[in-house]
Amino acid sequence: MKRLLASCFGLGLLPGAPGTFGSLPPTIIFFFCHYFGASAISILTVLVVLVLAGSVVCIRFTPAVIAATGKKDPREVVADEFAGQAAAFLLLSAIPIEHKQIVIVTILGFLLFRLFDIVKPWPIRKLEKLPNGWGILADDLLAGVYAGVVLVVCCKLWILWFAPL
Repeated sequence: MKRLLASCFGLGLLPGAPGTFGSLPPTIIFFFCHYFGASAISILTVLVVLVLAGSVVCIRFTPAVIAATGKKDPREVVADEFAGQAAAFLLLSAIPIEHKQIVIVTILGFLLFRLFDIVKPWPIRKLEKLPNGWGILADDLLAGVYAGVVLVVCCKLWILWFAPL
């Protein structure tokens, strides 16, 4: 059961890019919350719950997966990507996004998070050295923060440049 939860119900077991698959559920949830007109506070609440759920699962169950696999950062553990991707969208809950822009914003948020998670600019890589599930989680949360900040800046610039006069 611990491996099932840490892999986000098997998404981390899919071949290829398990981190990408683990990032999809928060992305899809974010998109549909906006698409169906949920309030900003509702979206914020959902994202906070997703960040907390992914974080708790990662911290609680990753040590068991590490013990079972013998790997310091098992690829199948994607609860960290789940939490980090949700964190990337957190800051956007305060920005009004037009219905027709949500597809672009969602894709951009997904791509930015994956970029920061893969490239790991300073100090993200240093966080990986934290023990047990903490290092696995912390680097993704910070990648989510970086992605969220860049995403907010992009949205603000878009609004500034293309807002009707």
